[in-house]
Amino acid sequence: MYLGLDIGRQYVKMVTADKTKDGYKLIDAGSRLVPEPNSAYDPEKIDHSHWVMAVKELFRQQGFNPKKAKGLITGINGSSASIKQITTMEMPTDELESAMTFEARKHIPMDGTDAVIDYQIIGSNKKEVDKIDVGLVACTKGVLNNHLELLKECGLKPGIVDVNPVAMSNAFSFIKDVPEDGLVVMLDIGAISSTLVVYGKGEQFFTRDLPIGGHHLVKELSEKKEIGYIEAQDILYRDGVSASKSDGAVGDGVGIAERTVYDSLIEDMRRSLRFYAKQTGQSFFLKIFLTGGAASTPGLTAIVNEKLNIDCAVFNPFESMAGSDDVSISNPSQFTTALGLGIRGGMSIG
Repeated sequence: MYLGLDIGRQYVKMVTADKTKDGYKLIDAGSRLVPEPNSAYDPEKIDHSHWVMAVKELFRQQGFNPKKAKGLITGINGSSASIKQITTMEMPTDELESAMTFEARKHIPMDGTDAVIDYQIIGSNKKEVDKIDVGLVACTKGVLNNHLELLKECGLKPGIVDVNPVAMSNAFSFIKDVPEDGLVVMLDIGAISSTLVVYGKGEQFFTRDLPIGGHHLVKELSEKKEIGYIEAQDILYRDGVSASKSDGAVGDGVGIAERTVYDSLIEDMRRSLRFYAKQTGQSFFLKIFLTGGAASTPGLTAIVNEKLNIDCAVFNPFESMAGSDDVSISNPSQFTTALGLGIRGGMSIG
């Protein structure tokens, strides 16, 4: 059994899965709030002790003994790591390792003495013979050591450490067929930031951290309606995007002077997709899939679809997965990264 543990800013999520001859079977999935229940979420007040308590409470809540897991896979947030896809000559593994250290210093803006570098061969480059596409990942030693220290404080033996944007794309590839042509866009809406991922078969993998998350949606509603944070959160879950429109707005339109946090999020997405198209010459974006805690905010898929003119849907990582009918889950999209981490264990260990 593999344990994918996604330690988020507002929720910790876990997915346990067994490897089968046909893929994976879902054993369990659960989440736990990091801050105190029924208290306004303040990201500035969350520290290590809150995460440790939340992870331990989550295991207790799910009746799970982490020692039973064959492997623990956790992820580092995209904002704390650099991810870059490069094309290089095919070469023996030992040569590739030293070449990647050199390439990472060239492509990733990080002090080489303080960087922890890893790479994954994506496959042959479809445009140039004898060349391969490689995914380069780097983070600072401080970020990695902090993450490992947190796991130890939770009483866990650190296993594989992945990066969340890659875990998201692994979850997608596991549940759905990656199209032969065109690009898939994923937007994981976390508590205080969102992770955008663009990729397709033989296409450039791209990820960017956007500085808006579910917390900002709640905060804006709380300030606009002059109501408490918890009440604003309940209204957002119930009424979604329409809740942020002013009572005096004409029709459904939001005035220019009344630019909302949703407009800012969509503008960040638009800029990122334009940048991708400019860098790669590819702009055939097939569909946007929303994941994360705030993905199922009512009306969000409709507004993304309308403003960007790209089909948009909430991603269900357990869609048609063996064992999912036996597990009760109220917000499946929240577990996309945790599932991607869990199946990474089977890919690497099993």
